[in-house]
Amino acid sequence: MNFNDHAPPHFQMQWDVVEVKPVAPLALSVQFADGTVGTVHFEQSHLTGVFASLKDPRFFQQVHIDNGAVAWPGNIDLAPDAMYMAIKSSGEWVLR
Repeated sequence: MNFNDHAPPHFQMQWDVVEVKPVAPLALSVQFADGTVGTVHFEQSHLTGVFASLKDPRFFQQVHIDNGAVAWPGNIDLAPDAMYMAIKSSGEWVLR
């Protein structure tokens, strides 16, 4: 028996991201578990601290989904619940 046999299952929430893809420099298209679709835009002013590495286009392209959240290598991720609420109301989430 391995360790994963004891890991709790991940229950999908409506704000869990099920698809993500880069669509432009510093922009992502995302789809949530409930079918909601929208765009995430990063403004340069947000790309400081932990997000500074997203300035590199090759690194930005490494976006993936980790347990329902948009993520990049190095434990960089975005809060899916806040993203969902913004996209549900306006179709986009702009990180300033």
